[in-house]
Amino acid sequence: MARTLEITHKIMSAVKSKDTRPEMALRRALWAKGLRYRVNVKSLPGKPDIVFTKAKIAVFCDGDFWHGHNWAIRGLSSLDEELARYSQFWKDKILGNIQRDSINADRLKSAGWEIIRFWESDIKSDLLGCVDSIIERYKELVADSRRGKG
Repeated sequence: MARTLEITHKIMSAVKSKDTRPEMALRRALWAKGLRYRVNVKSLPGKPDIVFTKAKIAVFCDGDFWHGHNWAIRGLSSLDEELARYSQFWKDKILGNIQRDSINADRLKSAGWEIIRFWESDIKSDLLGCVDSIIERYKELVADSRRGKG
């Protein structure tokens, strides 16, 4: 039996776009390591989840389903194989998200920002590895800016 539009709307309205569990876990771990950041900066393209203004790093915590990574988690061969299971609405929605992510990444890069993206599944499976990669890149960029390379 198919869901009614009202039920689907209620379910989808409950989905968070910020302060998700993986994002909060990453933020807490970064804070515990002494890094300070801003969150959901509206003035930047894509409204990055975590922003390090000093190093010009924008971090995104992308949901596997919403940003087209579900196929890898399910062990499928490609995004196309995953999308073949979806209605046209969901295909368009996910492909639109992927395209918007790419456009926002291009805008950030052309403005001199470094972009770090994590899948929610990567944060859940290797939180400390994600934190370490951010810290490493942060230190590199801050050191470069002190030397006048940034």
